[in-house]
Amino acid sequence: MEDKVKSLKVYISSDLEGVAGIVHGEHTLRDGKEHERARKLMTYEVNAAVEGALEAGATAVLVNDSHGTMRNIIPEELHEAAELITGSPKPLSMMQGIDSSFGAALFLGYHARRGSYTGVLEHTYHGGVISDVLFNGKPMGETGINAALAGYFKVPVILVTGDSVVTEEARSILGSVETVTVKEGVARFAARCLSPSRARALIKRGAARALKSVHEFKPFMIEPPIKIDVSFIHTGMTEMAELLPGARRINGRTVSFVSDDYLEAFKALRAMITLAGTNV
Repeated sequence: MEDKVKSLKVYISSDLEGVAGIVHGEHTLRDGKEHERARKLMTYEVNAAVEGALEAGATAVLVNDSHGTMRNIIPEELHEAAELITGSPKPLSMMQGIDSSFGAALFLGYHARRGSYTGVLEHTYHGGVISDVLFNGKPMGETGINAALAGYFKVPVILVTGDSVVTEEARSILGSVETVTVKEGVARFAARCLSPSRARALIKRGAARALKSVHEFKPFMIEPPIKIDVSFIHTGMTEMAELLPGARRINGRTVSFVSDDYLEAFKALRAMITLAGTNV
């Protein structure tokens, strides 16, 4: 097992809402007054995870900027051992770059699914479009949706960081997973946060601990047939989403899509979100 860890490639999907100190659109939106500060906080949490992974024997680390425009991580301040995927749109969105060559995936700065009580900045993929997403009847947020895509390539998600709601969500979906809680939600736009330096120390430690026990984690996979039910904010969005071949409208705001292949299902979800977004 030691040789396996020594040759381990690590994939990181990094979001922003779950970073310590981030609680408002002024942090997360590109024109927000505090967005530049938020970019630094995000970059430094990524660096902490990279340091922990390297300490545990990772031989390569790929980081995918997964928030908004996906141009948030500051390249010149990113750890020199990591490679960065930046910019959008990307075919696999928050999971661009994932493939079967990776031994583990880490989700940093993640947030809870839409409607989660006291979830800081909670939403699912596109807050202005999506009301709810179900996979085979089970509500799913970005953690589960993206973990299943990693699982499609047989890659286990071994660490999830963010607020207390998303770390609990991760444990309920993935079972065996390392989590680091960097803040407790008070309301949608308020939280009790660890200091950034304390959060980074815990993330570094969590990444190292998880990677040293990588053999204990299993890929998360959704058994086919995979049925996605996507509920949109209003009926006009639903009208656009049902234009996707294979999609079926089941009520005023919900469209269903069924596939035996998770990658196809994931792409269908992204396509429906994009179509719906043209009629906001």
